[in-house]
Amino acid sequence: MRHKIKGKKLNRDSKHRKALFKNLINALVMHEEIQTTESKAKAIKGLTDKIISRGKKGTLHARRTIAAFLQDKNAVNKIVDVLGPRFKDRVSGFTRIIRLGERRGDDAMLVKMELVEKAQIVEQPVKKGEGKKEKQSKDRKETDNKDKKDEKSGS
Repeated sequence: MRHKIKGKKLNRDSKHRKALFKNLINALVMHEEIQTTESKAKAIKGLTDKIISRGKKGTLHARRTIAAFLQDKNAVNKIVDVLGPRFKDRVSGFTRIIRLGERRGDDAMLVKMELVEKAQIVEQPVKKGEGKKEKQSKDRKETDNKDKKDEKSGS
């Protein structure tokens, strides 16, 4: 029986497991979404929430404690400077897990783990001449496709 035993071993020793968690959290922070197995995603969900909530404080001590665990300056800076202000109104629950289906080789349940609030994507303005050309080429493709469908149905 597993009385008072917290966490999953994931068939790894402690050093390998800790390195796996660091790498998964680094990838999640930098890319804001990762694809992994359900058991790994559930294992790092709590750790990720703790790290992001620590980054919300924005102090030097918080930055150093995050850096002691992650050991990636870019990830630490992104947590404190970008994710902290983004999640300032949220108390917890910074990640979500979406099931994708089973992996073909071993039937492991694959999931997409992502941050709840995504980055705002700023669209760059289109120059005057470029927008018309793209629209005209799309219109031509659509009319060509319609003509081909009409030929097939008419035959």
